[in-house]
This record gives sequence, C-alpha cells and structure tokens, in this order.
Amino acid sequence: MIGAGMGALAAAARLAVAGHRVVVHERTDTYGGALRRLERDGFSFDTGPGLLPLPAVYRDLFVKTGKEPLEHCVDLVQVDPSSRHVFADGTRVSLPNASRAGVVAALDEALGSGAGKRWGDFLVRAREAWDRTRRPLLEEPLWPNWQVLAEREPYPAVPHKRLLRTRRAGTLAEVGAWELRDARLTALLESHALAHGLDPRTTPASAAVLPYMEHAFGTWYVRGGLRELARAVYERCLARKVEFRFGADVTGVLEKDGRASGVELADGTVAEADFVIAGVAPGTLDRLSAQAVVRGDGDVPPQPATASRVTVLLALRGARPEGTAHRTVVHAADREAELDALFGPAARNPRPTVTVLRPDDPELVPDPEHEAVTLTTVVPARPGESCDALTESMITVAERAIPDLRDRLLWQEVRTPADIAEATGAEGGAVPVPALAADGGRLLHPSNNTRVPGLFAVGGWAHPGGGLPHAGMSGALVAGLIVEGPEFRGSQ
Repeated sequence: MIGAGMGALAAAARLAVAGHRVVVHERTDTYGGALRRLERDGFSFDTGPGLLPLPAVYRDLFVKTGKEPLEHCVDLVQVDPSSRHVFADGTRVSLPNASRAGVVAALDEALGSGAGKRWGDFLVRAREAWDRTRRPLLEEPLWPNWQVLAEREPYPAVPHKRLLRTRRAGTLAEVGAWELRDARLTALLESHALAHGLDPRTTPASAAVLPYMEHAFGTWYVRGGLRELARAVYERCLARKVEFRFGADVTGVLEKDGRASGVELADGTVAEADFVIAGVAPGTLDRLSAQAVVRGDGDVPPQPATASRVTVLLALRGARPEGTAHRTVVHAADREAELDALFGPAARNPRPTVTVLRPDDPELVPDPEHEAVTLTTVVPARPGESCDALTESMITVAERAIPDLRDRLLWQEVRTPADIAEATGAEGGAVPVPALAADGGRLLHPSNNTRVPGLFAVGGWAHPGGGLPHAGMSGALVAGLIVEGPEFRGSQ
C-alpha cells in the first residue's frame, strides 16, 4: 500500500481482517494524511479537518474490524449548536444540530418570518437529491456507465418563471437566488460549497447534498481533536497486524504479466505484492506506473488541483466564554469579490469568509485560563505565495466573532498550501472535493479500479472523493473489490 492517509488506513484494516498481509509504505514520518496535529506550550491544534460529518462510516469500520466500537476508542461528541453564522449585514444566527424544527425556528427569528420555511423546504428537496445519489456516489464502486450520473441533475429544482421562460436552478447559486430569495440564506447555502473549494456559481445544484448531510447526520467532534480519529484507526490497523514503514518513498509500481506486482522504493529495494493500493493523487499515480492508469477514453478525468486552505492557529489567554459556539462562520462582506478572487483572475479578497473553531475541550489547552482557536479560509492551490497579508485579514474577520481576539493573543502559527502539499503530496496543497452528480461528470472522481489489474486507487482523489466520510468509504470499496472481486457492488 502506498500512503497512510485515512482512506488507505480504512482499506488496510478491512483487508487485514479478511486475511491479507498488509504493508503500508508512507513517505512521511506519520499516518493520517491531512489529519495532523500541532502542539506547542501546552496547546494542541488540528491542522486539518476539525469536525466529523457522517460518523457512521467510521462506526462501520470499527464494527467490521474488531470488537471495540468507535465510541470505545475515541470520545465522540455531537456539536450543538451545529454552527453560528455572522452575515455581511451583521445578522447572527445559531443553528441547532440535526433539528429541522429548531433550524426553521432559529432562521425565522433571526432573518424574518418565512426564511425558516424556505430553508426547510430546500432541505426536503436536498433529501431527494441525497436519496438518488447516496449509493452510487458514496456506497458503491463507480458505475462503468458513470455518464448517467454526469448527465442527470438529481436535485428537484422548483420551476422559476423568468421573463417569458420557465427555468429550473442548475447551479447552487441559482438555487439560492431563485428558491431561497434571501442573501443571508444564499450565503448559508453557498458556505457549504465554499468550504470544499467549490464555486457556487458553477457548482451543480446536486451540491445541495452537502448541507443536507450536515443537517441529517449532525456535526461531530472528537475529544482531543480529529487527530485522535486517525490515531484510533491507526491503532486498529496495528491490532490487526498491519505493518507500517514510515519514511518509505515509493518511486514506482512494478508490473508483471500485465498486472501490478509490487512497488519500488527510493532506496532501490523492491516489495512484491499481489495487489497494490495507492492513496495518492492521480498525477502522482500516473508517474509511478509505466502506463497511464486513470486516463483514457471512457474514464472519469482526474480533477484539476484548484483550491486549498490556509489555517491560522491562535493561542489565547483567558478562558473560553460560557455558551461559545464550537464553530462560527463569518461570511465575506462582498460575495462576488470573494468568488472572483478565489476562482478568477482578480486579486485576493482582503475580507474572506472565515470559519472559526473554538472547541470546548480541556485537552487542547494548558489550563482552563487559556483557549485554542483555529481559523480557516479557502485559497487557490498556489504554493509559494506569501500568506502574511491574508493571515492579518483572517484575524480581522475573526474579530467579528471574537471582539477581544487581538488583546488575548499570545502567539499564532500558520499552515499554508505548501504545508498541505508536504503532508499529503497533493500538487499545490489542493484539497479534493466530494463526488457530486451532474455537470458532465466534472465533480466525479476516477474509479477505485485502474487500468492496471491489481492496482487500486484509494483516498480523496479517487471515488467517492474528498472529505473524511468519503475517504473512509473509499477504503471500504477498495477492500470489497479485492476481497469479493469485480462483482462487488458495495455495502448493503
């Protein structure tokens, strides 16, 4: 196995339980891919994802690979409120976790009568899109006729009369403009796409499943940080006798008699194998293989590396105030300027949308009189650019959620796209997006099978795409394809 990201770890544990000897070669000195941790002066921060949607994927992994369930290995807690939003006009709203009635009431109170109903009706339609795409886009290997997913828009948009024509929303931005009809509700909707580095003006309406997943399955946090989830999966692998070789840089995939037969390492050694699983970006996998692995007529084309993240880690003096929301999204004052800066040729927006994470977790701080805060924003995947000005802008934006932020600041650390590239190997520090239907397949990911028999792709750059739940499912799919063969059709 090449790489020790979360998808690879999930596949390794499942294959070991099925009786395979699994050896993982990881070029860095640790496991977990993007799930890293920074520790300094008694503070601890996640430098990758900070929240876990759809924990059922990892609950299933632990059920299928041992006696101890997930909750016995990590302290999994539901975040409530799910999120707090600070909109451009100063309006603020806190949204309860996994409660449609609570969310409707909160939106009506904050945004005015009728806002909650429009959002609630949207979630009903989003559920239809989820029901239509859940299995093919999350639980099953990519269909050979994946073009069916690419051509059909699963979101049942409401007919909208515009001049003399009746139209239906085809993009997320159109859903917001035509169905939600409130700039703040539109910002709420689009923030779910923006968090994945997607432009709502071009992202298909099928992305409605992103807010629906959070609404239906809740938002979760792992006590001690999401790095603890990586630790738990890694320890489950060790318990199932998976072998790890860190600092082992794979330079090539070996082939014999037309199929993968092992890997070659940078030190010239060779590791033979019946199957090779690669948790790397498609371009990297192509360079490792003697033939083009995931490109060709009829294949899903690899996604371009477009968006990354900048994360600012803040050590604050003073206790976390009672009643503070775990997650606050501070929306950009100028939506179009932000989108143009991210997805067009314009200069970087000086006031981006910033997500502020303030966990109520004593394990992250040296004592109760300090607070660990994480700020995150989306940026283009352009390594090498200075983030100094952006960091200052992010802190200024975050002051709308934490007014005394600068007075309390002890020190800060910044994680850039270059750091993500170092941790994950992704070009430009790009972060893969979840697979989405429609739009000609632009947001689908290459199949877990490759053109080389015996060689499989796992992780965020393979089906079903980026995000912790999707990475976990990619591991389940690859394990199923190896154990059961081509007839494997996914979890039941």
